[in-house]
Amino acid sequence: MNPTTKGKVLVVDDDRLVLATVTHGLSQAGYEVIDADNGDDAILLARQHKPDLALLDIRMEGKTGFDVAAYLREYCQIPFMFLSAFADEATINQVKALGALTYLIKPLDIQQIVPAVEAAFANRPQALAAAAAASTTASALPLDDDNPLEQTVALAVGIVMHRHSLSRIAALERLKAQALHDGRTLEAVSLRLLDAQEVLSGLGPLH
Repeated sequence: MNPTTKGKVLVVDDDRLVLATVTHGLSQAGYEVIDADNGDDAILLARQHKPDLALLDIRMEGKTGFDVAAYLREYCQIPFMFLSAFADEATINQVKALGALTYLIKPLDIQQIVPAVEAAFANRPQALAAAAAASTTASALPLDDDNPLEQTVALAVGIVMHRHSLSRIAALERLKAQALHDGRTLEAVSLRLLDAQEVLSGLGPLH
């Protein structure tokens, strides 16, 4: 990993506009980005560049995002998340079975994607250990239903990291300090931050 960047991300989408938008946004946020518009190229690039994280569209001609994800999991041990306009039950079940970090539902903007990526990197050790879910904004489906509070804090940390250019530890400490100041729990402060983020995105609050 280049020490001058936050990490290396592979972005795969057959929509060139989406690909360019996500690639540019993550580059601006400090990530080294590799992009591909099909599954075959994505696998070759993953083998060559060994990214820290992959963002995968699902429905593409040739190899699908599911095909790429299965390869990344089995042969490269690279964590991945999906970007897709589809949210039917069969798709969700396949996403969970593959062990995706997060499932982001299109349409999306980069202000939603960057915090999700920040949260994924903040939870990278756990992701590598057990492909654990990292969670993201309300436009995504949290995949670890057993621990939603941990997901909420993880995403809030990712948002604070992005917004204030802080390390994971510094962002967590900032949230803890805010909770102490407000007399609230860490989870309550995190949820309030996510609600505010969603209102700014025009999506409405999380609950």
